Amino acid sequence: MQELFFIISLLMCMATLGWSRSYPGAMPYNVMNFGAVGNGVTDDSQAFIKAWNAVCGDTSNNPTLQVPQGKKFLLQPTSFQGPCKSSNLQVQIEGNLIAPEGPSSWKGKDRRSWLYFVNVNGFAVNGNGEIDGQGSQWWKLCSDALVFEKCTSFQVSGLKHINSQKNHISLDNCQDATLSNLHISAPESSPNTDGIDISASQNIHILNSNIATGDDCIAINTGSSQINVTGLTCGPGHGISIGSLGKQGEAAAVEEVHVKNCTLNATQNGLRIKTWQGGSGYARKITFNDITLTDVDNPIIIDQFYCPHEQCSNETNAVKISDVSYTGIHGTSITQDAIALNCSRTVGCDNIVLEHIHIASSNSKEGTYSTCINAHGKCDDSVPSVGCLK
Repeated sequence: MQELFFIISLLMCMATLGWSRSYPGAMPYNVMNFGAVGNGVTDDSQAFIKAWNAVCGDTSNNPTLQVPQGKKFLLQPTSFQGPCKSSNLQVQIEGNLIAPEGPSSWKGKDRRSWLYFVNVNGFAVNGNGEIDGQGSQWWKLCSDALVFEKCTSFQVSGLKHINSQKNHISLDNCQDATLSNLHISAPESSPNTDGIDISASQNIHILNSNIATGDDCIAINTGSSQINVTGLTCGPGHGISIGSLGKQGEAAAVEEVHVKNCTLNATQNGLRIKTWQGGSGYARKITFNDITLTDVDNPIIIDQFYCPHEQCSNETNAVKISDVSYTGIHGTSITQDAIALNCSRTVGCDNIVLEHIHIASSNSKEGTYSTCINAHGKCDDSVPSVGCLK
């Protein structure tokens, strides 16, 4: 009986302290032990910073910052800065993180990002918690929810991200990252709420995630290469986009982007490459394999005349698009123009390959067709056929 009483008391103590799992050999740093309250009202930012500084300065293997389940932590814009002393640091989020409700609560704070990891190498952010940007009052402004800048060799997995102020997750100048089993959502009407936005980053893997937002599920921007997207379910939103590239004469550089085994549901665009007139550089070595479409608008689109505000001048320079393949793309389109390869009239697109494509109209009484401007390559077993690719 005494042993049973001891076990029950121990479990109650662990629950009171907000215990959560850690990794073998890990030194746990529970934010509750650094002054966090976790009631969703009290500002817990300083407690998180203190806990981060402690875990970042720990030289042991697998030091772990723990955010316990059953709690809701209100955080102001917070920076988690490296470099850290351990190359295998863990951030375990089981509770919920919430942002202040609107811009008026962020006075005197940097509004470009909410949770900001910078110069951290060798770490993982995971768990079953939720990251809530409370973004509805921000959707006409600019502030990314979760930002990783100049970070290497890290993982993000298992978390739920909702209602970002702008991009839900942004990677800038990062290398060797895996993002997996994420659930990202915002209303279809919310502007600029990209799921994952990637810039100037290399060797990034996005796996087995679900993204439903008001903008691109995945956006891949200049300076990025070796980007792999596998097992993504996207929609609603604007689909999977490379770009926009070449704005204001920018020299773009994107290559080795590989998207496979993904599903797009009711997205405004499907597989899109978008560039501005007047740019330079390249987007090349891009593959889209085994993609399922359901009621998608513009399923396959190359748009080298991207101009969202319809006030662009005609330019002769353009980003060079080449070595792009679409294989095993099938499903339904809500527009009859299912394949649009609108390339620069002066630069053109080379080695565009379409194989085993079957895109039917969502309306059984209508067919689908393709359009082309200055696109070159080959097409085999495609519905609709793409006559310009010869």
